[in-house]
Amino acid sequence: MLSSLTDPAGRRISYLRISVTDRCDMRCVYCMSEHMSFLPRADVLDFDELLRLSRVFVRHGVRRLRITGGEPLVRRDIGFFFKELGSWLKQPEQSGRLDELTLTTNGSRLAQYADTLAEAGVKRVNVSLDSLDEARFAKLTRRGKLALTLEGIRAARAAGLAVRVNTVAMAGVNDDEFDALLAWCGEIGADLCLIETMPMGETGEDRVGQYLSLDVVRQSLSQRWTLEPLTYQTGGPARYVRVAQTGQRLGFITPMSHNFCATCNRVRLSCTGRLYTCLGQEDGVDLRHLMRDGATDGALEEAIQYAIARKPTGHNFLLDAQTGAISGPQRHMSVTGG
Repeated sequence: MLSSLTDPAGRRISYLRISVTDRCDMRCVYCMSEHMSFLPRADVLDFDELLRLSRVFVRHGVRRLRITGGEPLVRRDIGFFFKELGSWLKQPEQSGRLDELTLTTNGSRLAQYADTLAEAGVKRVNVSLDSLDEARFAKLTRRGKLALTLEGIRAARAAGLAVRVNTVAMAGVNDDEFDALLAWCGEIGADLCLIETMPMGETGEDRVGQYLSLDVVRQSLSQRWTLEPLTYQTGGPARYVRVAQTGQRLGFITPMSHNFCATCNRVRLSCTGRLYTCLGQEDGVDLRHLMRDGATDGALEEAIQYAIARKPTGHNFLLDAQTGAISGPQRHMSVTGG
């Protein structure tokens, strides 16, 4: 049995990100190659396996689950999965109660699932949106339709879900849209979170020239918007201010310019059952292999304990202060969480 989910740096692990699929109906330039080879179905955990591992984590102190992909809403019967996890929000704390169940999505199918998510107990969702310009959106996502994502965001708000719009800040790509995004989010009652681009995965794009420090962005925005400091946190890495003109929050996720490793309370479970304790490290533990070889929950707990005992103190993304060049591990995983 795990005595606690605490790593060698004393950080309590209370937040688990679960990828339910590697598939996506978009090919965002900072996330995926245009021509992806997806995993065989047999390599991806089924819902029973995902639920079993989730129970182990929740039993030992994880209180927040975030469902990610790929695009999680492309997976068949995903509504069932959310309903099952949502039932854990109502359990007594000593029985393994969840405090929060959230979702990161590209929004393309959010209109279809917004009511289902709300009924399951989801209170807020993160939606990736890097441009309000239809042509630019199509170019950045390689195949996405802006109208579908905007419809999904509006459906989520109508269902009573809080929405945070996640925008990856890219120099020379969408850095002329931050004011428009702030204003639009204010109109629909959504928060906006800007994210520094990270060197993750082989995407076929050169991201060195696209890196944009959010220190510079914040300074620029503060000349046109009143940004009021906040202590608000969601349990993720974003740091927030309130935009006085709209009343909404603006978040900044800065893995490159100001990493948040010292307060990292997260681990990530891939759709293949590999547990990663750091987004910027390759080290991980294969829980699928253990499960399919008949491992008991006790054996899974020992493997999780082993992984967390090796959680590094910080990631190994590198930023060259002179050139702005960025480097790091090339394992694919969604960057738009928090």
